[in-house]
Amino acid sequence: MAEKKVVLAYSGGLDTSCILVWLLEKGYDVIAFLADVGQNEDFEAARQKAAKLGALKMIIPDVRSEFVREFIWPSIQANGLYEDRYPLGTALARPCIGRAMIKVARDEGARYVAHGATGKGNDQIRFELSAYALHSSIEVIAPWRMPEFYQRFPGRNELFEYAKEKGIPLPVTPKSPWSMDANLMHISYESGILEDPNTHAPSELYQMTSDPQVAPDTPTILDIEFENGIYETPGGAILLAAHVDLEEVRKIKRGLDEKFAEQVYRGFWFSPECEFTRKCIAQSQEYVTGNVTKRCID
Repeated sequence: MAEKKVVLAYSGGLDTSCILVWLLEKGYDVIAFLADVGQNEDFEAARQKAAKLGALKMIIPDVRSEFVREFIWPSIQANGLYEDRYPLGTALARPCIGRAMIKVARDEGARYVAHGATGKGNDQIRFELSAYALHSSIEVIAPWRMPEFYQRFPGRNELFEYAKEKGIPLPVTPKSPWSMDANLMHISYESGILEDPNTHAPSELYQMTSDPQVAPDTPTILDIEFENGIYETPGGAILLAAHVDLEEVRKIKRGLDEKFAEQVYRGFWFSPECEFTRKCIAQSQEYVTGNVTKRCID
């Protein structure tokens, strides 16, 4: 049933686990897809879970190297901060993941791709613009924009009930329903009490850094080397700060940096405009070579 074959961007969390089973109910043959972008994840457990839920197979490409070379490095060159604040960790990973997903769709002869991004966020746009740019005849299934899905599952409680009914094991509970996105560059959380702007992040969420209230006072000295704007040391926020210190054309290039951040945030990585912006920024990095020393508190 190639005409009913769909590649699902599958994390193994609440939403995509329920979506996988729901797609099976609708008569689709589901291939689960999970890109390795450096997240700390038990990929074998995800593979076994997808198989248990009924997926035809699970494909997990390792895209860490290309994610760094082709997406993170250009963002460092562009001092990529959306609205001068957000380091674009999720937004940078999406076109990399989307490209790998479309490759799987082509290889498997799938007519559809599906994702679990909500209908109110930017991830849906990032996935879908990448998909359409790279495969003009692909069809995207976005359950959270389909009335038959969101009317059946108006909230997470309904998803939990569905998971319980279908025997879907879940990594979250109603009391701590964090939705987490992680990659080599960052980690972010959403859902639950985090939706309330008056609520501070619980201390147990911190994984890559320390809660500022318990961070040590002893600084770490980092010496960061750049060559033509390219880096060899992790830590996006530190690298961005160090890169700005080294640039000589910062003032004239700032407009390009802002345009780059906006294009990436809005899912236009594969557009001609973003490609042009990246080429201009890359040319500006010809003489950005040297060392910057930073004192950092963990």
